[in-house]
Amino acid sequence: MTDRIHEFLRNRREEGPCLVLDLEVVRDNYSAFAKALPDTRVYYAVKANPDPQILELLARLGSSFDTASVVEIEQVLAAGASPDRISYGNTIKKERDIARAYALGVRLFAVDCEAEVEKIARVAPGSKVFCRLLCDNNGAEWPLSRKFGCAPAMAPSVLEYAHRLGLVAYGLSFHVGSQQRNPKSWDASLKASAAIFRDLAERGITLQMVNLGGGFPTKYLKNVPAVRAYAQAIFKALRKHFGNRIPETIIEPGRGMVGNAGIIEAEVVLISKKSDDDKVKWVYLDIGKFNGLTETMDEMIRYPIRTPFDDDRLEPCVIAGPSCDSVDVLYEKEPYLLPISLEIGTKVLIEGTGAYTTTYSSVGFNGFPPLKSYVI
Repeated sequence: MTDRIHEFLRNRREEGPCLVLDLEVVRDNYSAFAKALPDTRVYYAVKANPDPQILELLARLGSSFDTASVVEIEQVLAAGASPDRISYGNTIKKERDIARAYALGVRLFAVDCEAEVEKIARVAPGSKVFCRLLCDNNGAEWPLSRKFGCAPAMAPSVLEYAHRLGLVAYGLSFHVGSQQRNPKSWDASLKASAAIFRDLAERGITLQMVNLGGGFPTKYLKNVPAVRAYAQAIFKALRKHFGNRIPETIIEPGRGMVGNAGIIEAEVVLISKKSDDDKVKWVYLDIGKFNGLTETMDEMIRYPIRTPFDDDRLEPCVIAGPSCDSVDVLYEKEPYLLPISLEIGTKVLIEGTGAYTTTYSSVGFNGFPPLKSYVI
């Protein structure tokens, strides 16, 4: 926790959980990406946290932006970025949304099938398209496989079709999975990408760009490699598979850009047992799956939780949220170790929560308001 966040929380008098995010950490993270991969353009994944102050800071720093909807495109433009710094990276788009993005000046679109190519050709003529590949997500704590992308063997025909319809067959993309802790995970997809570049070159189509996606992690309970380690592994794979003809590259950090910049302050609402001989306590917080902690689904993301009693003896606990829904349990399969002296009313800090919390928070399930957010 930064001194700035500590001071903010010390003076806070409001009730209910809240996220506090330090922009100085975001600035440092952007600088780390830019320095580690100086020849790669940074496209911040807006979906991770679209707070206007984050977008404005990154726009001033020179970042580009990966967007998933027209609303996100409009948010980025309002933050001061020009449309040539925006990628419409969602492969699932309504034709009218493509047309709106095109009218706003966006010219870079993701595809993964011929039907999506046809939509773009109709309402965004002449645009650049990149084809997303299916990718092995081994090593990722939040996999993104199957829903997005096509098999590498299919990609050349998709891009050749785009070329025939008057679009610019610009390149390829893949995503190794969110919170990817293995820096070597990019190698296999870069090998496939190089083969597709050669295939299309033989068809008279010159691809220019590889979108390396996101996957860059933030620290939760386990240590993760530094950005520099990922950069070195990626560059090594690029040289191995593309030789001296390394294409343009872009990255789409989201979690790695803002995850460690935010902390949620929450409160213990109840501590109980289910029977007299139960060896595991249940600890209920005033925040749960529906209030922003959706990534605890299947206990994939295990957030660090700090309390004022962390020096005391620990005991296994089930942690759950406040709603009247049985799925609102954060950690049960692998109980979480919390201080035995934890009390009802204790304020706890949930670290690494700058990404995918405010955007996952429900509008008002069970009457609980959306997660409050403060950017300092």
